[in-house]
Amino acid sequence: MTMKDGQTKKSYIFSLTLTITFLHCSCLPHNTEANTFSHKAEEIASYAKVAQIIIDLAVHGKAQNRSYERLAEFTDSIGNRISGSKNLDLAIKYMYNALRKDGLENVHLEPVTIPHWVRGEESAMMLSPQNRTLAILGLGSSVATPKEGIEAEVLVVESFEELKNRAVEASGKIVVYNQPFVSYGKTVQYREFGASEAAKVGAVATLIRSITPFSINSPHTGWQDYQDGVKKIPTACITVEDAVMMARMARRHQKIAVRLTMEAQTFPDVGSFNTVAEIVGSEHPEQVVLLSGHLDSWDVGQGAMDDAGGALISWEALSLLKDLGLRPRRTLRTVMWSAEEQGGVGAQQYFQLHKENISNFDLVMESDMGTFTPQGLQFTGSTQARAIMAEVVKLLKPINTTNLEEHAEGTDIQMWMDAGVPGASLHVADSRYFWFHHTDGDTMSVQNPLEMNLCSALWAVVAYVVADLEEMLPR
Repeated sequence: MTMKDGQTKKSYIFSLTLTITFLHCSCLPHNTEANTFSHKAEEIASYAKVAQIIIDLAVHGKAQNRSYERLAEFTDSIGNRISGSKNLDLAIKYMYNALRKDGLENVHLEPVTIPHWVRGEESAMMLSPQNRTLAILGLGSSVATPKEGIEAEVLVVESFEELKNRAVEASGKIVVYNQPFVSYGKTVQYREFGASEAAKVGAVATLIRSITPFSINSPHTGWQDYQDGVKKIPTACITVEDAVMMARMARRHQKIAVRLTMEAQTFPDVGSFNTVAEIVGSEHPEQVVLLSGHLDSWDVGQGAMDDAGGALISWEALSLLKDLGLRPRRTLRTVMWSAEEQGGVGAQQYFQLHKENISNFDLVMESDMGTFTPQGLQFTGSTQARAIMAEVVKLLKPINTTNLEEHAEGTDIQMWMDAGVPGASLHVADSRYFWFHHTDGDTMSVQNPLEMNLCSALWAVVAYVVADLEEMLPR
């Protein structure tokens, strides 16, 4: 700053003082923010000892392998648990009693209304160019074939675009989709919408290549959605091997004919429950850190990986803290959802019931991508909340799971994140997940007790520390 012509020394000094004061004040918020975060980082770092104690109990102590053994007993006793089934009712009753026996607080059931679709008998037979039984799994919400089945020639396509270009060939045919697997998120559209897209061009049924990068002649089921105003046609998934085989036949211009029989039925929605247990907060019991996984599964395999494992570590996290006598400032609430596989139906109803208290939800957590070797967390939230969570995962250095990635995943917590609540999902080494996803192969054989110990430790440390911090995560 220089003295201007006609400016007195006194006025110059006054102006200089104002400028220095302004500059000092303009920097103050930044310094205050830095000091605040430094305090927060120190606060989180002070949990290192308790984090190690939780990890030691889960991985090396008396709780070692407990989540795995609980999972095995549950899945071996109940089996698979599709929405609306008696098995899901049994699973809910089983878990309610187990949570109470474990000594957790406020164990209760919250009523929901969920879909009820039943697979029935189903089969597919290739009639030409060879006689061959095709392994299939009907897709959820599919309609049935006529009692005598559907016998028709096959049209093989690899994309919706190819189907559109060959629309004149599709009338009266069974459309077989042989779409290549790119990623689950991108490729699953063929399972979800393939039936309606084929029906628009006159197809009588669809057989869809299973949504997986790996197959041992194993079909994968899943939910599918009929579009309004479009004729509903039967739809099922076939194996990768059979889809690729029919594509080879089609390239040779061989006539392919298939007989498809499905007895699927959709019944009226039925009553069910979300299953809830808590450790009540010591200072702010109305504020909640929510841990979750879904209790329902498909009607194949045991549903061990998808998603009893996620539900069990959400129980185990509370058990670990109860065993150690740790009660955080805020309430830790485990919710085991119903009807996730039908589009997060139970979770949506939970959200509608509790959203009036949305300001009290500190963090929502979901594990639904398997409980394999954990690598860290995926997180959705504000920049300030992300910085805090980055400090929290540093406490997981003893088990080498300190990664904090973007974009938490989870059908059951998505509506909370859309409404601005911070969300976290378990990130695991999940290359095997879609090998077994929605198949008869989803059994206890894909689970590993050491991996579940680590997942439980991570889940418990993150939930406890966030729930015990002086302040809630910033929105």
